[in-house]
Amino acid sequence: MASVRIVSLLSLVGIACAGIINNADMSPAQLFPRASSGCPTNGQISCHNTTTQTNLCCFESPGGLLLQTQFWDTSGPGTALPTTWTVHGLWPDHCDTTFSENCDSSRDYTDITTIIQNAGQTELLNFMNTFWLDINGNNEQFWAHEWATHGTCYSTLRLACIPSGSPTGTEAVDFFLTVEKLFKSLPTFQWLEQAGITPSSSRTFTLSQLTSALKTASGVTPALDCSGTAINQISWYFNLQGSIIDGTFIPIDAPKAGSCASSGLTYPPKPGSTGTSTAPTPGSVPTKSTVGVLTSSGTVTGGVLTAGTWSVQTPATFTTTPSGSGFTLTTSKGPCAVISGQFECGSGISPSVFGSTTSGSHLLITFGGSSAFSAASVPSGTTQVPIKSGSGSGLAISLVFNSA
Repeated sequence: MASVRIVSLLSLVGIACAGIINNADMSPAQLFPRASSGCPTNGQISCHNTTTQTNLCCFESPGGLLLQTQFWDTSGPGTALPTTWTVHGLWPDHCDTTFSENCDSSRDYTDITTIIQNAGQTELLNFMNTFWLDINGNNEQFWAHEWATHGTCYSTLRLACIPSGSPTGTEAVDFFLTVEKLFKSLPTFQWLEQAGITPSSSRTFTLSQLTSALKTASGVTPALDCSGTAINQISWYFNLQGSIIDGTFIPIDAPKAGSCASSGLTYPPKPGSTGTSTAPTPGSVPTKSTVGVLTSSGTVTGGVLTAGTWSVQTPATFTTTPSGSGFTLTTSKGPCAVISGQFECGSGISPSVFGSTTSGSHLLITFGGSSAFSAASVPSGTTQVPIKSGSGSGLAISLVFNSA
């Protein structure tokens, strides 16, 4: 492949949608819903099948070894994000690590922005314009390249696998949505930061230091690529059970090493940053606060309990402690973290580093640079609902400090 690569891990929640409806009174999101693959949840896992698979709409082949790749850019637009890596792509390698590219020129879509806007996916487009950045500022060209080069090679995104009558580009929107979900589940910067590894103009690292820190946080070993001694890309590897649209991504150790040497590696700060993370401005984040749940309707409904679940019962008091470029959260049960995509608090948990951002009068909690969280439903009575990072559980929510 012409470019260097990186990998990520995650288990995606399937999204069920109604069929496409042709109704001029409906919004773009209703006219262009994300399709359900209709695939079973217990199908064969890519690269691990014991029998020949014939339904390639529900079994990814031959590209069953998936890489979510991220950049650490020290030039170009990505330097505006000093505490996050940025998206490169999601690549379907063959199980033997070879690969195919540019698999269907008839679907080389060029106006990705319009396709996404017509789908009503404004949040996705905002995400891509923030975190999926071309080094030369040509985002549209970069997205079109990643789709044409890699996206068209997914067997589970062939037109035969998409509902008949779907608008042009439906499968590309599904591709970009899945990349967003995977990237949000892989906060590479924060995972390194938790191990005391931050960008520096003077420190050097061994490859083992970096990969061990990332494995401790994620459970798997990624591949790191370098330009000279400077790390500039990471690849998180997966196998897939089901369709890329709503299947389960199963994280695995990288089957081969990246291009970095074993020692003397640098993690250069992005221009304009200090080289190391800085704590939040005093007073910008409350020392103690309850955490409410802001729904898409703009109202705060209930709050977060001591174990990290959403409830309409009396919310817990959270303590914030500055840590690197953000802060940690603790309740009476213990530190809080995002573990396998779920927000949890408890004894023995290694804390995640969170951030904050403002939205109107609200101070929102962020994770991995995003304020997007989700849940399966709104709780009632004594029901407690798990909170997921990212927007994959169907109901989009934000976590807001009640006493900022």
